[in-house]
Amino acid sequence: MQVEFLAPARAEFREAIAFYNAQRAGLGSRLSAEIKKAIQRILSIQRRGLLFQKRARRCRVNRFPFGVIYQVREDTLLIVAVMHLHREPDSWRHRLDQ
Repeated sequence: MQVEFLAPARAEFREAIAFYNAQRAGLGSRLSAEIKKAIQRILSIQRRGLLFQKRARRCRVNRFPFGVIYQVREDTLLIVAVMHLHREPDSWRHRLDQ
């Protein structure tokens, strides 16, 4: 299955890594590794993540307050958001309309 990120999701991913690296050297790399592990879990379970909206699901990231919002579309796993769970939880919903 192919993994694709919406542009805002990729930007969130990069911004989160940069933020955590600025807090402590290597912490952003740990966040990146945990997000990648979450994506691997999604690939293995696909439709078992928490149903967030009609077609969108969420997989929580271990050790960090983040969730990966995604959709499974045929042979593609579409990452809609890499969302900090304590900030603006609905900020990604408009992305599904595009």
